[in-house]
Amino acid sequence: MSTSEFPDVEAPSDLAAPERLESPELDTSLGELAHQESSDQLGQLAPPGQPETEDQLAPPGQLETEDQLAPPGQLETEDQLAPPATKELQTLHFTDSLVTISDTGRELGEFTITVLPILYNSFSSLSVHANSHGSIDSIPCGTSISAYLTQNLETLEHYHHEYIKLKEQPLVRKTNMKKGDDGYVVTNEITSGQNVKSKTLIFKLEEMNGFVSEASNLILLRILAQRNKVPDNMVFLSFDTEMKLSPSTYMDLGHRMMKIGKEEKDVLGIQRTVHSEENGPMSWQCNFLPDGHLTSRVQVGSPVTMVLTQIPHVRQTDEEDPKPVFEKKPLNWEEDMQLYFKFIDRTEALKADYCSYLRHHPELRSLMADFLEFLLLRKPHDVVTFAAEYFASFSNLRTEQSPFLTTNKSSPFKEQ
Repeated sequence: MSTSEFPDVEAPSDLAAPERLESPELDTSLGELAHQESSDQLGQLAPPGQPETEDQLAPPGQLETEDQLAPPGQLETEDQLAPPATKELQTLHFTDSLVTISDTGRELGEFTITVLPILYNSFSSLSVHANSHGSIDSIPCGTSISAYLTQNLETLEHYHHEYIKLKEQPLVRKTNMKKGDDGYVVTNEITSGQNVKSKTLIFKLEEMNGFVSEASNLILLRILAQRNKVPDNMVFLSFDTEMKLSPSTYMDLGHRMMKIGKEEKDVLGIQRTVHSEENGPMSWQCNFLPDGHLTSRVQVGSPVTMVLTQIPHVRQTDEEDPKPVFEKKPLNWEEDMQLYFKFIDRTEALKADYCSYLRHHPELRSLMADFLEFLLLRKPHDVVTFAAEYFASFSNLRTEQSPFLTTNKSSPFKEQ
């Protein structure tokens, strides 16, 4: 089991936010602590992160050799594991709260995972916070994770804090990872009593192709549970306990009935295994409800299990109603009562406006009467031209002509 499974105190103030959870590094150390009989024997514990042997784990269907694995960092094709869509990501924004219990049924601590949407450098991203704390044989221990991911589950920042508060020699491990333009910078610091060891690793972007951090793994598991399918031969890259890139595989454990509180629910089991070259494989088995809520989590070979004690509120996703389609109908305003009365009202309004104008300009009636009388007397063939010549006499722009006829030719007797 890992410290990530039994955390306890809040993360130190130097961390920006809560940190990680499911780390392959301190998991075994906590499992070993559970078997210690007294604090005097604690000094004989294996160093944090020492994994259990393959014989102890023996998880079902576990891959045992690297030859059986696909090449490290191999990503699934799009038809096997399509990237999450925006609507799918919205269904992942919730909190899981589980209780940590021993193999005897005694409550040891608690475990929470929270996923929220955020803006990271003005881009839509995901914030993942996971905390686990508790105590084994009265020894506080725990882990915390805080990370920021893109919507494609690419890790932007990742902070991980693990601790075991031994009386004589407390152990603390901090791992910070941040993505830059050229790659990832990983800082690892281990404090044992007064001794502090720190190292910085740099990984190129090409090396990290297919990398799944602990925070990304938590969201990936929720997506697989909601899709109700784990693709075959799904292989990614993850860090092992020595901060070395190792193949990470996922396996479908099938469906089974699980008692949650007083009810039994159908859950999907998924096993994740990190295949370390130096320390051997380490596996975690998780069960999920169809909506992605975590119901149990255990490291294979550990006596400690995290379980859900009551069924969470299931979020109902609102389905958008399809937009209605209206057929075009010919508009007959005379049959439409509303349009017809609008027409009547507009007609009456125009009539009233025109009559008012005529009352205020009585000369208009006399002008039109004279024109019609002259028109009927002459009866021209071209009414438009006749009207233009008639009304041209009223224009201010017209120049007056001489009443005498003239050829307007110059006289030959006048000097030019």
